[in-house]
Amino acid sequence: MEERKGFKSNFGFLMAAIGSAVGLGNIWGFPYKMGKGGGFAFLLLYILLSMVCGLILMLSELSLGRRTGSNSVSAYNAVSKRFKWVGWLTPITATLILAFYSALGGYCVKYLVVNIGSLFGAEWGANGLDGATIFAELIGNQMESVIYGGVFLLITMLIVLGGVSGGIERFCSVGMPALFVMLLIVIARSCTLPGAVEGLKFMYAPNFEPLKEDFLGVLKTAGGQMFFSLSLSIGALITYGSYVDKKQNLVKNTVIIASAGAAVGLLAGMAVLPAAFALGAPEDAMKGPSLLFVTLQDVFEGMGRIGPVFGILFYGLVVLAAISSSVSLLEVPVAYFVDRNRKKGKSERRWLYALLTMVVSGILCTVTCADGLGGNGLWIPFQRFFAGAEKMPAFCESWLNLLDMISEGLLMPLCGICTCLMIGWEIKPEFVRAEVETSGDRFTVYGFYRFCVRYITPLIMLFILWGQIKDFFNI
Repeated sequence: MEERKGFKSNFGFLMAAIGSAVGLGNIWGFPYKMGKGGGFAFLLLYILLSMVCGLILMLSELSLGRRTGSNSVSAYNAVSKRFKWVGWLTPITATLILAFYSALGGYCVKYLVVNIGSLFGAEWGANGLDGATIFAELIGNQMESVIYGGVFLLITMLIVLGGVSGGIERFCSVGMPALFVMLLIVIARSCTLPGAVEGLKFMYAPNFEPLKEDFLGVLKTAGGQMFFSLSLSIGALITYGSYVDKKQNLVKNTVIIASAGAAVGLLAGMAVLPAAFALGAPEDAMKGPSLLFVTLQDVFEGMGRIGPVFGILFYGLVVLAAISSSVSLLEVPVAYFVDRNRKKGKSERRWLYALLTMVVSGILCTVTCADGLGGNGLWIPFQRFFAGAEKMPAFCESWLNLLDMISEGLLMPLCGICTCLMIGWEIKPEFVRAEVETSGDRFTVYGFYRFCVRYITPLIMLFILWGQIKDFFNI
């Protein structure tokens, strides 16, 4: 049997795992969801959820991966009789997310190109167009959108083809430190703009009114962000955990990964919201996905000659962050097929399974790009069933929303709940404790972990799932 290769160093593993957590969910999702959730109120719930849900699930998944030494599908199958079917949800979820993720990643590549063009005065630069016009032209041009989405997906596949250490670890070991440096440069400029302090107040000044007005709504928004920004319940952490050396301290690594993911989200907020407030972005723009592609482009254009430089830095780091996450999404299904071949004594054929997964995600990515966020008149499943309704459910508005609803809205919380039930009541928390202490480190917070994985975490995730269902179906 061919040897199963893993990460060469703990630093490489940490950078890859942080890269999986730090993606569009942080750079794109965190700022606008923070705006939607009322600023400080959202931040408060996000931090609490990360402690009692995020850390618990992340440690569980890393332990499950390292204990079994296999991909996410095989890991569930190896330890559980009742929940082995949950393993199959992970590659499905990862493939669906990769599809719309690549569409968004393609938009980011486009904006990077636009700002490079603006810097050199090329005709493919902004040429005085505002962010809304650039974005409208991009999503209205189906072929251009598909090409950029395809370029993003191709880059992802090429990195995964390099393998765990030669591709994923090597890319993330350079990309993640570079991302932090670029993010700090953009923050320095954003927070020194006149009026930027209002954005910082919005983020950090205590304000509990949104919790009184719509607690479940803010909880759902913060919970969905936690799942997406920490790469939970998609099999990525189980897969990466299976490549980790037994000598490494899983609890310490879990805290580092989760903290880095949360930190990048906060830093992204500091890069985006103060600048948006300083340059007078409309309030509605700060509560929606257009914040990254419309509002921020206007922010950079408003900086004058230096604007394209910061545009290149910002959209460059967004592309870096997006790719670091997309490679982990692609690795989930690829790892399953590679492991299966290895057990049968066959060659890995990593290239074939990366290509096949890319084709499936690529087809859905093409449809998502061509749909133009619902603006190009494409047929969307289930839409006709709600014809004449007072308000169309969100998942019927675009292909992106549909894929997001299935993956982030339903499958991720469902998988998280089942994982907690499996570990808490079927294979018992001692399973995780034994794996944590394999390295010789004491599991000093075992009592807290045991209580959360059995009671607190699944209950909170049930509320998050219900909030997602209410939001998507307008209940």
